[in-house]
Amino acid sequence: MALSCSRLCGHLSLTVRLCGLRTNGITRGLYSPYVSCESRLPLCRQYSSSKVRRGLGRYFQWANSKYEGFLKRRFPRFYLLYHTFMEGFKLLFRDAKEVKRIKAKMIGGVKFQDLPYRDMEKLRQFRRDMIKAVPLVMISIPPFANYLVFVLMYFFPRQLLIPHFWTPRQQIEFRGVYHSLRIRHHWPVLEGLENTSHQVKNSQLQSRLKELCAKVQGGETPKLPEILAVRSLFSGPPLGIKRMSVDHMRHISSLLFLTPRLPGFLLSRRLNSHALELLQLDRALRRLGQQQLSDSELRQACYLRGLNSDSLGVNQCREWLSQWLQVSSSLKDSEVSLLLHSIVFLSANYPSGPGQL
Repeated sequence: MALSCSRLCGHLSLTVRLCGLRTNGITRGLYSPYVSCESRLPLCRQYSSSKVRRGLGRYFQWANSKYEGFLKRRFPRFYLLYHTFMEGFKLLFRDAKEVKRIKAKMIGGVKFQDLPYRDMEKLRQFRRDMIKAVPLVMISIPPFANYLVFVLMYFFPRQLLIPHFWTPRQQIEFRGVYHSLRIRHHWPVLEGLENTSHQVKNSQLQSRLKELCAKVQGGETPKLPEILAVRSLFSGPPLGIKRMSVDHMRHISSLLFLTPRLPGFLLSRRLNSHALELLQLDRALRRLGQQQLSDSELRQACYLRGLNSDSLGVNQCREWLSQWLQVSSSLKDSEVSLLLHSIVFLSANYPSGPGQL
């Protein structure tokens, strides 16, 4: 299709040039010198380059619609891939324009923590998407390389593509797969907390931490006071982000879909950066009000914070997000480690009964 379009474009442009030359020749032969230049202006306007471009544009739109109709009738599965691919790029470019607008606002003096919630979330998600999308875009640049991308989309959509290029069915399916990978780390995180509790010298804090872990392991969701009662343990030793063991940091990284295969000092820096970003997102969301979120935004907000929102109703999602924001609003920047552990505390057993520990 790409080859035929380019050939058609070449033929059409050549035909237009030849027609123009032929018209000028005929005009000079028949009318010169009896016809003035002004009298020939309407004829020149008839073949103006802008009209030619518009005509070519309409032709290519018509050809593309015919091509899509042919694929839809004869190759419906390939048409779904093709349509998803084209719509995905449109969404990606639209997001790029939005990010450019937000960046311009920040250059004008607006700090990241002062951005509206949707702008902040757009920046966060776009940055993560582009890390994964850049190789795909580079592969698509050479001629006919888009067919290779279609093959990749068909065989490795979850591993190689960003959500822009997933079908609606794939989006739900892949979120479930990623969440199943995330919950594998719930139990190791709780075990790590239990082992670390023996390092706590304050007997009261030690018993509260053990009770908190036992409650989650027993299939219950702890209440806000029970979580905040141990907050001091997460601002310094032994459970502050820069004080945790490397193995524990690896499990926490997996809860955020971050690669755990980094040296310890890089893990702590990356975890701290993402935790502060999440805390700032929560503060922006409180300024906006969670009731202002659409259903899809609500589900995405819950999923980011550790909940498999696709299996829950909208009211359950709002209830859970409200609990999360209550914890988040009570924390200082130095206590963001507790926010990351709340991914396990609040989501492992929600809405009720034993979770998937």
